[in-house]
Amino acid sequence: MADWIYVDNSNVFIEGKRVSAVKLGLAPDIWDAFHYRILDNDYRMSFGKLYEFVAGQNRADTARAMLFGSRPPENDAIWDIAKRAGFEVVTHDRNVANKEKKIDTGLVAALTRDAYRNAKPGDIFTIVSGDNDYVPAVQQLRDDGFQVDVVFWSHAGKELRETASNFISLDDHLDNLRV
Repeated sequence: MADWIYVDNSNVFIEGKRVSAVKLGLAPDIWDAFHYRILDNDYRMSFGKLYEFVAGQNRADTARAMLFGSRPPENDAIWDIAKRAGFEVVTHDRNVANKEKKIDTGLVAALTRDAYRNAKPGDIFTIVSGDNDYVPAVQQLRDDGFQVDVVFWSHAGKELRETASNFISLDDHLDNLRV
């Protein structure tokens, strides 16, 4: 049995900043933080701690751990840090409006290719993101007998939480995941 892990870096990082803002009292709840774009811009998540939280301590159990992000980040060195933590990093350029593109579809393409070409019975797939855009892929994989877990902040899309085999909230681990 192996673990296959796919992380939407911007999604987990930005929403972690939002969860931290609520915890610090900068916003009364996550929905106000979202609506008014309130973030704790000092919050930084450790790639190593995230990897260990999702994959566990035995790296031999992980068949693949991919982290998807966009160029240019504020600091290109973050991708080297993610690689040292154990992630295979996949980046895509932002569009002319500086919007992130190809991340969700790139993640789904890698996930489904691995599921149908490389996985063995009993393998577990984990998505670290909260977007309901992943629901069709998760549902299809589950219908085909795969276990697909979602690890994200508790305000992940309701449909995604319900479609996943298991949902694991990061909220109680906010400080443990901090750099």
